[in-house]
Amino acid sequence: MSAYPNAAVATATAVTTDSEAADPCCAAPLPVLGRDVTVPLVTGGEVTYAALDYAASAPALQRVWDDVAAYAPYYGSVHRGAGYLSQLSTDLFENSRVTVAEFLDCRPGDQVVFTRSTTDSLNLLAAVLPAGCEVFVFETEHHASLLPWQGARVTYLNAPRTPAQAVETLERALADRDPSPSSRLRSSRGYPTRPALVCVTGASNVTGELWPVKELAAAAHAHGARIVLDAAQLAPHHPVSVKELDVDWVAFSGHKLYAPFGSGVLAGRADWLQDAEPYLAGGGASKKVARRADGGVDVEWHTTAARHEAGSPNVIGVYSIASACKALTEAGFDQLVAREQHLIDTVRAGLAEVPEVKVLSLFGDDAPRVGVISFVVEGWNSSHFAAALSAEYGIGVRDGLFCAHPLVRTLLGSDPQTQGECGAPEAAPGEKSLNAIRVSFGAGTPDEHVERFVRAVKELVRNGAQWKYRTEDGRCVPDRG
Repeated sequence: MSAYPNAAVATATAVTTDSEAADPCCAAPLPVLGRDVTVPLVTGGEVTYAALDYAASAPALQRVWDDVAAYAPYYGSVHRGAGYLSQLSTDLFENSRVTVAEFLDCRPGDQVVFTRSTTDSLNLLAAVLPAGCEVFVFETEHHASLLPWQGARVTYLNAPRTPAQAVETLERALADRDPSPSSRLRSSRGYPTRPALVCVTGASNVTGELWPVKELAAAAHAHGARIVLDAAQLAPHHPVSVKELDVDWVAFSGHKLYAPFGSGVLAGRADWLQDAEPYLAGGGASKKVARRADGGVDVEWHTTAARHEAGSPNVIGVYSIASACKALTEAGFDQLVAREQHLIDTVRAGLAEVPEVKVLSLFGDDAPRVGVISFVVEGWNSSHFAAALSAEYGIGVRDGLFCAHPLVRTLLGSDPQTQGECGAPEAAPGEKSLNAIRVSFGAGTPDEHVERFVRAVKELVRNGAQWKYRTEDGRCVPDRG
């Protein structure tokens, strides 16, 4: 509860006016910034921008922007400040922690640590791993969850082709763990006592497919391992319950949850976090600092989340996450999921009508998924196709390997030799055509955007691009020469 209940930092209420309701660009459950932005077309004229790159960064909710604007005049230093604005900002910051814990349905005793992003959250967890901890991660992960474990003993698991195969692959890998090399002792279940961690995504940032998180968590725990869920692509689209999924930690980013300003979350069990040295050493993480007689310094670190939040925190970023959590909860995930499924069905049905289009998938057409779909088009370099969608139709998508290089290489094949008209920005030499197109959307996407996208795909495949394109600084761009 705020120490200043009468302060004018109230939660803003998103109000849809009659004019907005009549505007197809606003026909979405949650209005977002940029919904009325127009962009020029290379062929002439302007069009309302169709932002279909939510998987990279979702647009800010209008509700979030309004909440931040209401708070901004009251911005002050967090923690230890005696002034009114400092006390108010501290209350706001700590209440945001409570809001996030409720949004994630955390257990009593779980800690919510604020970070910069999902990447930062998982690097924090990697930094606090107990000595000798083994990490198990599928090659299908985003680089944010694939790469932070380099300092540990890591087992990379091959891409599964069904959810059941994912569970079986993990169970085999965990069962094959060597016993502790020092003691050779085993737990009462017969499994090694050496700590282990499984890292898995909740929804793929390439295919959008949902992973069997609850089953993977059960497999991990049965073999004496813990599990961290990369919920960057899951949390904006589906409810995430730490209790129900029985995961040990959850990581996600504000910028994918309709909350800009560069904050993230690591939430879960406190013991590994409390036992490790602070992720960053500095003010805020330290509880007591004193000089020793020998000239050194003794430090007593906090045991709360502050232990890993050294420095001045990103108060506005944290508050924007809390605001987004409230907005999504109040809108109701049942409604949001149902409406997003309608958009998914529209896109998939439209792409299925184009024989030249191949949609990428690990688990097959019937697998449940969020609003993230990647594909390639026969006869087109994906960078060229994405550039044409933008320049000629005002549609923003993403092309490349999506910071999930091993997965995309698995889905496409790793050795193409065709150069292609425009090179992929992330492609290695000899892999200029090894890239895909990703369309992604969510609670702020109106029907018109996905309908325009489907029409544009069909027209480009049928008629070709209306403009010439060239590669400039690694990007495919319209040739204006």
